[in-house]
Amino acid sequence: MSATNIRPIDSTSDIKSFIACQKDFYPGDPYFVPPIMMDRLKLLNVNKNPFYKHSSMQLFLAERNGKIVGRIGAIVNDNHNAAHHDKVGFFGFFECENNQETANLLFDSAKQWLKQKGMEDMRGPANPSMNDECGLLVDGFDSHPVILMTYNPEYYQALYEGYGLVKVKDLHAYILDQNTFVSDKMNRLVDVIRKRSEITIREVNFKDKKAFKRDVQTLKDIYNSAWQPNWGFVKMTNEEFDFLAADLKQIADPTYTLIAEVKGQVAGFALALPDINQCLVHNKSGSLLGALWHLFTKKSSINLLRIIVLGVLPEFQKHGVDAVLYQEIGARGLPKGIKYGEASWILEDNEPMKKALTTTMHGTIYKTYRMYQMTV
Repeated sequence: MSATNIRPIDSTSDIKSFIACQKDFYPGDPYFVPPIMMDRLKLLNVNKNPFYKHSSMQLFLAERNGKIVGRIGAIVNDNHNAAHHDKVGFFGFFECENNQETANLLFDSAKQWLKQKGMEDMRGPANPSMNDECGLLVDGFDSHPVILMTYNPEYYQALYEGYGLVKVKDLHAYILDQNTFVSDKMNRLVDVIRKRSEITIREVNFKDKKAFKRDVQTLKDIYNSAWQPNWGFVKMTNEEFDFLAADLKQIADPTYTLIAEVKGQVAGFALALPDINQCLVHNKSGSLLGALWHLFTKKSSINLLRIIVLGVLPEFQKHGVDAVLYQEIGARGLPKGIKYGEASWILEDNEPMKKALTTTMHGTIYKTYRMYQMTV
């Protein structure tokens, strides 16, 4: 076998190859959702994505006989290390043929680059951060990933662990079914909570630019406050949040973008996204035009929402605001043909959230994503 060459890349043409090659690792896989080139270019653009104002990244390609056989990115997130007082570097965007030697070369390249940057540990996958797609799918390969969640071949787990990476944390995805989620008992409970705490729900204002800007600031404040104690969490900068909000505005439905208030005071918010991957899984070329066509022709058949964010300010976390938001999303989805919800991702040791999802909402874990780590 010819030698495998690993090389760092930074040119636009190489980055396009880095993105485009992903589909080559999923031949015939019915659950793989090809990335849209434009979206990935925006994510990886170190000059336009505000994430890179406090972070650095190096991408690598593995090649043999002129063919790409693997890829990886190495990332240093300065804001993460400042927040958690550690020296953890990240790897992400990993794709590889089923070959341990190739995987080892890729992981070595990322690890050496991180070590040169002064990092002491390597963690991943994060694409490129925990606020983006992250985690290796290790259980639940019988369906496509929902919007903004990862997907990978089953053999990746063996490549990771064969290199010496070990589990540091599992992230769970819970499936919620309208048949068991919305019960008379839950509706009565939520009605009591609403009246007792004087909870009202309103939609984020997408139509008025000034109102939308104010609402985004509200969401930003809640997000950065409600998730602060969580493992791996890093506050988004104002620019990062605005960058994300501009993207989500294109696909979000105001019906499921909600702000909760307690006696007129902002208390929490929820964001659920229609699972457009149900449409994009058919866009085998990954082109923008193809994506638009499949969305136009198939969007009405989407039957699942991903509850991507649900947060409550600390001072209101004992008022039952989270239960009201969950119930509201379910009730709003029912007349639109939404039969299922995915709550993801949930830390494996987030006991309050796990209890609420299983006991109150009768959800079950149906996918598990794993974060790995090793010293460099």
